[in-house]
Amino acid sequence: MRTVIRNGHIVTQNPSRQIVKGDILVEDGRIAGIGEVRGSADREIDATGDIVIPGLVNTHSHVSMSILKGQIDDLPFDRFLDRGFDIDARRTEGDILAGARQGCMEMLLSGTTTFVDLYYAQDVIARAVEETGIRGILGWAVLDAQYTTQSGTPLDNAKRFHRSHSGRSRVIPALGLQGVYVCSTETFLGAKEYALDNDLLLTFHLSETRKEVVDCKNKEGKRPADYLAGIDFLNDHCLAAHSAWLTMAEIRQLARTGAKVSTCPVSNMKLATGGVAPLPEMFQNGVTVSIGTDGSTTNNCLDMFREMRVLSLLQKSNRWDPTVLPAQQLLDLVTIEGARAIRMEDRIGSIEVGKQADLVIMDGRSANLRPLRPENMISNLVYSACGADVKTVLCDGEVVVEDHRMTTVDQEKVLADGEAAARSSSDDAV
Repeated sequence: MRTVIRNGHIVTQNPSRQIVKGDILVEDGRIAGIGEVRGSADREIDATGDIVIPGLVNTHSHVSMSILKGQIDDLPFDRFLDRGFDIDARRTEGDILAGARQGCMEMLLSGTTTFVDLYYAQDVIARAVEETGIRGILGWAVLDAQYTTQSGTPLDNAKRFHRSHSGRSRVIPALGLQGVYVCSTETFLGAKEYALDNDLLLTFHLSETRKEVVDCKNKEGKRPADYLAGIDFLNDHCLAAHSAWLTMAEIRQLARTGAKVSTCPVSNMKLATGGVAPLPEMFQNGVTVSIGTDGSTTNNCLDMFREMRVLSLLQKSNRWDPTVLPAQQLLDLVTIEGARAIRMEDRIGSIEVGKQADLVIMDGRSANLRPLRPENMISNLVYSACGADVKTVLCDGEVVVEDHRMTTVDQEKVLADGEAAARSSSDDAV
């Protein structure tokens, strides 16, 4: 299959961060040419006046919770958790599948082509990934047996999911540890051993709240990242979500071990858990940083353009410094750095020959993206764009969104199924 995207403004995100006016040739799911592409193709996409960017990477989510948005808002953190656990306990596989389909669709329609998920029932979520055409790195939730409602041992469940789903093109199994508050040293090290033996991502919540830090100090005598470093858990397969309450010593531990971070600004601000992830210090010490939306109960939206903008404004305001997190660096975090965080920078994250064709075409006619010139294009993408500006999306060379509409699933049916599942899981439904 030969596809050509014609005459777009190509934001390559290559090492030189070039912006090229021209064409992109896609063959057999990969980028085969950039610049002027001669000859015909099986599919021609006119991108005249549009912006073409790499597919965005969301490095922390709970995608099946997309249908729970608006059900647990504006509550203190302890009441939020109680309400969330109550709803989650009543969810069926059908609810989870409906939520995952809607969440995958929401991400694709707003330009995300790869996401990292942490949840149980990843075999169900994998169905939604394959149906919609997105790429999912699916971390089965691992925690101590005494804290879980899963049937069987969570780590064994995660291993079983990996064995049954390895080798698929869009579904990439991972291990998703819940956090230090429900995972013992034995659980952490058992997960690490299996992940390294099978080259899997290890994703987990880290230092999301002050209470988590205090409780870990009381139990283990150390802060969470120091504790994980002390048991020799941290390594270059690790992706730590949130990481808002870190000391300089902990940041250096992340850097030393090659562990990466997924910062989730909107989620932490909405829950008012305090703490602002110390990103400037992470950058100074060489820690790879990426961005995640978290789940739809703590964020309500899976739009990575909004997440970029909020993160930049939060960091600038917190540091009283408008030069912190400039536009180009923000775009890096959701493209090539996001790919690096999941150890896929050789395959995705930039528009370069040989890489997988994860491409997003932004509508250059959108008023919020104009005026449109090379010198303001990156700033417009970070500070002005939104998911609604996404016109067409390719994942692995397959067109999954065309002219703002899904091509892989029935958009109206996905939404209707999501509404029905939301009603069944809520006591407050009318």
